[in-house]
Amino acid sequence: MPSSALIPAPILAIDTCGSFGSVALGRLAGRDLEILGEAELEARTYSATLIGAVRDVLRAAGAQIGDLGGIVAVNGPGSFTGVRMGLSAVKGLAEATRIPVVTLSRLQILARKAGAPSSALDAHRGELFLRLERAGRDPDESLAGVRELAAIDPAPLRVAICEDAAAGMLAPAWPATQLVRTVPPTARDALRLGESRLVAGAFVDLALLDGHYLRRSDAEILGAEIFGEPVAPEP
Repeated sequence: MPSSALIPAPILAIDTCGSFGSVALGRLAGRDLEILGEAELEARTYSATLIGAVRDVLRAAGAQIGDLGGIVAVNGPGSFTGVRMGLSAVKGLAEATRIPVVTLSRLQILARKAGAPSSALDAHRGELFLRLERAGRDPDESLAGVRELAAIDPAPLRVAICEDAAAGMLAPAWPATQLVRTVPPTARDALRLGESRLVAGAFVDLALLDGHYLRRSDAEILGAEIFGEPVAPEP
């Protein structure tokens, strides 16, 4: 039997950005990632269920928080409340035991899951969270409505989607673009992508850990309108 010291430490992933959330626990097994456990969380229940779900997947695998070799946090874009709750949990878990943390964009995970260079998620209010990846340029993520989509020329050849609403906006705006449909990404998918970032040491400073929102919150917009400040578009 191999020494336990030679067995890679498990990695935890947390995603609370979408219409449902999830946690997953995995460990490297050679070149493959072995999934040790996962749990799905209902939307609007994260504050009551997230920590319990983490405890349950660890317990089922015979592991404890201190055994983790890292945490992969999906930091948006998505629901403000969901993203903030997920990151608060990550900070609480990591600070106490000095566990390294890496972050990933949900758009990046979706693109990788579907095998497409670009991706789009429904941002509601007639807008999309959009990731564009083109040769010779760094990937760009932004908030896009009908006008912004029409201004992108040339349109990407292939875009990953997981929602009817995203397809409904992209199809008329970019009729020649292939929409690559897949199921919504989960914490399991984040594990597969985040593991390489942990190995590379691309850790985040917990003091600076924040959500990747792409849109200002309603409170920020309302405050700007009340106090007469211009509401700038998202960069």
